[in-house]
Amino acid sequence: MKHRSRSDIVGLLLDAANGGGATKMKLMYKAYLSFNQLREYLTLLVENGLIEYEGGQTYRTTEKGMRLLHLQNKIDEVAPVSFIKE
Repeated sequence: MKHRSRSDIVGLLLDAANGGGATKMKLMYKAYLSFNQLREYLTLLVENGLIEYEGGQTYRTTEKGMRLLHLQNKIDEVAPVSFIKE
């Protein structure tokens, strides 16, 4: 697997928790993270208001998280990773 940036991982997590929410297990599998990595990212995302805990082990992307995901997708359209090769 190629090296991913933190923003790539955040995008995968926000996308996975979009629409109906997701459990920690689903988030781990969608973003290809270990449990310890997932805990670090969830702490960061919750503290910044991008994901919220709904109870019952479910996380959901907030409106702020949706805006970030939308902006990230727009950036990917304008400057795809293949365009930014070193």
